[in-house]
Order: sequence, then C-alpha cells, then structure tokens
Amino acid sequence: MTDLEQRKQTVRKAAFARRQQAFDAGLSSSAQLSSVLAGYRCVPTAGYMAMRTEIDPTPAMEEVAAHGPIGVPVILGAGQPLKFRVWEPDCEMIEGEFGACIPATGDWIEPEILIVPLVAFDRKGGRLGYGGGFYDRTLEGLRAKRPTLAIGFAFSAQEADDLPLEATDQPLDLIVTEAEVIEMSR
Repeated sequence: MTDLEQRKQTVRKAAFARRQQAFDAGLSSSAQLSSVLAGYRCVPTAGYMAMRTEIDPTPAMEEVAAHGPIGVPVILGAGQPLKFRVWEPDCEMIEGEFGACIPATGDWIEPEILIVPLVAFDRKGGRLGYGGGFYDRTLEGLRAKRPTLAIGFAFSAQEADDLPLEATDQPLDLIVTEAEVIEMSR
C-alpha cells in the first residue's frame, strides 16, 4: 500500500466515525439542500439513495421530481462512469451494485447537477469518496460536455483538513451540510 493510500484509509476511517455520530444524532440538512436546488428547477439532476450512514437526500429529491427529471446512479462496472436512471418517489426499486437501490426500469438521463455523497470534504471543494472513482470519472465526462454542478451533501462533522487528493479528483462546487452552504470560489 502506498503512502497516499494509507493516508486516504486513515482519513476515511476517522470520517466514517464522525459520520456515524452525526447520523446517530439524527442530523438532517434536506431543507438546506431543497433551498439550494429550488434555484435550478427543471434542470436535469441526479441524487442518490442513501446507504448505511449517508445523509439522506430523498426529501429534496422528491421536490426536484415535482419540477423536472431526477435520476439516481447506476454502477455499470468497475472503472466505468455512472449512468443515471430516472427516479420518481414511488417507483419500483431493486438492489444494484454494492447494495445501492436503483429504479427497476426507466429512462436514462444525463444530469447537469449532481448531488454527490462523500466520506470527507474540505472547504476548498475537495471530496474523499469510497475509493472507486465513480463520481470522479462521471464528473470528468459530464464536465467535458457542459458545465456540471457538483453539490457535496454531508454532515458538517465530515469536514476534514488536508485531504489526500489526486489530480484526477473532481472538485465540488458547493457543499451542503446541516450547518451551512459552502460555496467554492473558482
């Protein structure tokens, strides 16, 4: 294991512990996320179905679905970017890769806004995920076609200093927590 991989593993372990505490405390920031997304009605958006102790974007996703298309990520395979299947609040869901729920059927969309889950973030827009690189590959591909807004959604406890990032890591444009909305200046 390289030094960088060891640093990422250490940061992830600490961030998972902090996320667990925030999750157990019942913290939520879906109202703040809804407020941010209200400024982008009808823009194709992608959310995610929360797993384990991830902060749940479903209430905000329901509001988006009332005004325009929203999708959830579908993992096609290792090393590939994500695809997004249209999600509606009462659609039939099945288990996808890594136990993530995905719509059983539906059209594919190409989002211009992504609500991105994460393990840790910093105030410069850095994001540490689970290590598969799915969101980095996906954002890179989408941003090569058009401006794509990446909104990190997390508990404030997931903030970390000095994230071990790589050149391939795609930055977040905004981070929404239960405590604040952090906008990146670029």
